[in-house]
Order: sequence, then C-alpha cells, then structure tokens
Amino acid sequence: MRDQVLDGPHGPLRVRVYEPENPAGPGLVWVHGGGFAAGEIDMPEADWVAWSFADRGIVVVSVDYALAPFPRVWAAAADAPEREGVHYPVASDEVEHAFRWAVASDLAEGPWSIGGASAGGNLATGAALRLSHGAGPFAALAVLAYPTLHAVQGAPDAALRAALDADPEADTFGPEAVRGMYENYLGGPVSAAEVYAVPGTASPAQLSHFPGTIMINGEVDELRVSGEAFGALLRDAGIALDISTEPGTRHGHLNQPELAAATASIDRFAARILATSPEHKEQS
Repeated sequence: MRDQVLDGPHGPLRVRVYEPENPAGPGLVWVHGGGFAAGEIDMPEADWVAWSFADRGIVVVSVDYALAPFPRVWAAAADAPEREGVHYPVASDEVEHAFRWAVASDLAEGPWSIGGASAGGNLATGAALRLSHGAGPFAALAVLAYPTLHAVQGAPDAALRAALDADPEADTFGPEAVRGMYENYLGGPVSAAEVYAVPGTASPAQLSHFPGTIMINGEVDELRVSGEAFGALLRDAGIALDISTEPGTRHGHLNQPELAAATASIDRFAARILATSPEHKEQS
C-alpha cells in the first residue's frame, strides 16, 4: 500500500494504491462515503474494503477526494468544530480524474471498475455516467454499496417503514436529512443540480451507455429507496444489473469489518469485478 499525490483538476489529489501479492488482472477505483462532508481513506469503508479486494487479487485505487463543508448541525451533534469545504463539482471531478489516471497507469492489466459506498457511491456513479457520455475511458463495472443517488428521495414501502420504526437508531436518512445533505454538497438548491451530481435523476437515454452494475443495499436503511429506484432506471435502460439487499444490516455495514455481512458483500462484489477479466471469463 502506498500513497500518491496526483496533479488533480482542482489541485493536489491524494490516492492510496493497494497492490495484491497475486494480481488477478482487474482494478477498482474506490470512493468512501460520509455524506459528502465526512469520512477519510483510513476508515474501514475505505481501507479495510481496499485491503479486502486486494486480498482477492484486485488492484485498488482509493480516492481521498475533497470534502464539502462540515455542517453546523452535524458539528453540534458530534461536539466537533465546523469545517470549511468545497462544493460540487470538485469531488466529482476528482473521482473522474482518479479513474482516468488509474486506467492510464500500469498498475493493473485491467479492466477497471469504479465504485463506492453511500455518498461515495454517488460520486462513483456520477463519474461513470459522465465518462459514459464521452470518448472514454469507460468503467467495466459500477460497484455500489448502499448508494445515495437522489436528493429528493421517495418514501419507503410499508415493510421498510415498519423496520425503520422498530430500529430508530437506523432511521437517519429521511427525506429532509437527505435533501439537506445534498444542499450542503451542492452549495445551492437541489433543483439546479446537474445529473452527474444527482444521478438518480438520469433518464433511460442518459443511462444507455452506463456500465453493468452490482449494487448491495442495507436492509434497514432508508437509502435503499434511492438505490432500488436507480436500479429500476438501469433496468429500463437495458443495463445489466445485479441488485440485492444484505440481510440484517443497517446503513454502512462495510464500516464494520467484524460483521459477517461485510465480508459477504465483499465476496459478491469481488466475484463480479474478477468476472470482468477476459481470462476469468474464459475459465468460467
């Protein structure tokens, strides 16, 4: 594992590279979560996840993207200081830049996938969508863990609502909280947001060249509404989709390596990433 500072689109951009002892070919650009305004590449959702993929033969580039301001309400709840930050499109541009750098590097034979967790899943999705609208490089696969993809989130069905009501500590991503998170990230109203900032607003036509996708959502997690709605959009666009819910999980289970569910999700993600390798496909 080593850190490298890139000449990013908005200044220096740190990435952390994890190279497996026995590389299988594919690479993954990975983006941690944290509501766009928190999280870092030492957290389990970044570091443990990256090591776990590397242990399975996948080269990982973890992106230390610039964060949005740390909101006053979050600071008060955490008894932490407020922090200045940046707004869209800085983090989105940085994730796209890291992917382009990874593909152009000699770190992996490829192909390269892109993915992330929670808000990192949003950033990975937005970058993959923007890349799909250009001349490439294109992601072989989108790897999404409990992503947030809508600033205006729909209501959960009766079963999810009942599960959230029964577990109040898990009930943290209602519509008002999500909208506020996006307004903080955008630095303005969600109505003015580009599709790359809120990928859940994409049309089937805009998604026509989006990469095949694997998505694993949390069971008791209101953001599952966003992930499942985006999954329906991908199906409408004819995109290959493997979507599932990890049983017994709240939001953010990849931040809890001690949970069997975290390893189970990594195993399923890794199998799909490895299957992007032509060599693997020939053997299967």
